[in-house]
Amino acid sequence: MAMTDLLKAEEIKKALDAFAAETFDPKKFFEMVGMKAMTAENVKKVFQVLDVDGSGYIEEEELKFVLKGFSKDGRDLTDAETTAFLKAADKDGDGKIGIDEFEGLVHE
Repeated sequence: MAMTDLLKAEEIKKALDAFAAETFDPKKFFEMVGMKAMTAENVKKVFQVLDVDGSGYIEEEELKFVLKGFSKDGRDLTDAETTAFLKAADKDGDGKIGIDEFEGLVHE
């Protein structure tokens, strides 16, 4: 499944452009691409697209490239952005983001 099967390409591009030069804010980004308005089930489908290795988690290494999961034109997150994103979503402190943690962050 492609990300554009779940989200509008124009909204993805607009959100990526907004964070091209400024610090990435996952909650604001998710809202801009329309994820906050999605059902929990559809947010979990987005998670599955982003979970590149299919482990059921988005690990720190995958998180750095999360914007590329939305579009091949997405930039890499900086180390500081990656750490902040992980800290915001990783509620159980295991160093990775599970599907329910991801959905919780989107709908927080």
